[in-house]
Amino acid sequence: MLPAAWPHRVPWGLLCAAAPLVVAGWCGIARSEELGDGSGHFLRQQIVWSLVAAAAAWLITWPSYRLISRYSFAAFAGAIALLIAVYFFPTVHGTHRWIRVGGFGLQPSEFAKIAFVLALARYLMHRENYRRFRGLLMPLALAFVPVILILREPDLGQSLVFLPVLFGMLYAAGARKTDLVAVAMCGLLTLPVLWTQMSGEQKSRVTALFEQTQPGEAPSDDAYHLHQAKQVMALGGKWGSFLGGEPVDEPAVYHLPEDHTDFIFTVLVERFGWLGALVILALVTVLVGRALAIGEATREPFGRLVAVGLATLFGVQAFINTSMTVGLLPITGLSLPLVSYGGSGLLAHGLAIGLLVNIALRPGFEVTGAPFRFVEQSR
Repeated sequence: MLPAAWPHRVPWGLLCAAAPLVVAGWCGIARSEELGDGSGHFLRQQIVWSLVAAAAAWLITWPSYRLISRYSFAAFAGAIALLIAVYFFPTVHGTHRWIRVGGFGLQPSEFAKIAFVLALARYLMHRENYRRFRGLLMPLALAFVPVILILREPDLGQSLVFLPVLFGMLYAAGARKTDLVAVAMCGLLTLPVLWTQMSGEQKSRVTALFEQTQPGEAPSDDAYHLHQAKQVMALGGKWGSFLGGEPVDEPAVYHLPEDHTDFIFTVLVERFGWLGALVILALVTVLVGRALAIGEATREPFGRLVAVGLATLFGVQAFINTSMTVGLLPITGLSLPLVSYGGSGLLAHGLAIGLLVNIALRPGFEVTGAPFRFVEQSR
């Protein structure tokens, strides 16, 4: 049940950043459909999923997160089972990312990220062996299992998220910086092996980042996506088409594949200009900052680590998504949290927001010394 003082502990800053991001997603999806077939189908579905995600976020605040922690490993095992199950379902656009039953589709990788945060927090909360290099092997194994499965779907974008989340949570738990640097260097040495395991499409997305298109020359393959993304954003200018009107009447100029999912940030820049883009980035920054503040205020190890993990998850996804649209990173197919179209992603991130609220409502434990131990506060 909720604590008696819950109205005073609700992280309103977190919610006031999350809600406008969801609404911004509606605006971006509406614009992408306006430039497309104008059916409004995706927008209606996104609104319905937003309501479902809000309900899920509210429901998960009721049981104490300390009760939820008991089922962390079970949730992670279930997520791994679903990541394996996708290979027994038909491919969608040549990939094994979805479990489809009738008209319902589920993308397990979205929920695997949340389950990984819970499982890693549960593993670290009462241990101190991660303060030695040898003790990092189990957390690394927990991360690499979903990474390998997701990479083979193939889904490069989702697989990139796990390691930054792992490092963020290990750092918050107290792992030595020298050990983390050593692990990072080992990771860099394995990049050639990772390259050999990547599909041809994944490799082309990386090489497209370094391809130069001559003036007047039409880009091809994955370079086309980046070229169009930059062109559509440039059309937005300072104020965007919402205030300044459409600068070009030719619909083909605005064509951008996956503009309501992976490239939703591009559509928002075109619609609301660079000032609107700064607002989106500011909201994401506030969201991540408030999540970290919740972790800092929580004096219980599991809650603190989950808050840090979810904050890192939101921050890394937003960074990768926005960076790929402007050509700073390869196009990976990673969505913008709470903004991009997709029921699985919206529901998973809604659960993440609910978990953060849950933790903020129950900060009544004290952490002292190392490793973590907690003593209940006297009231």
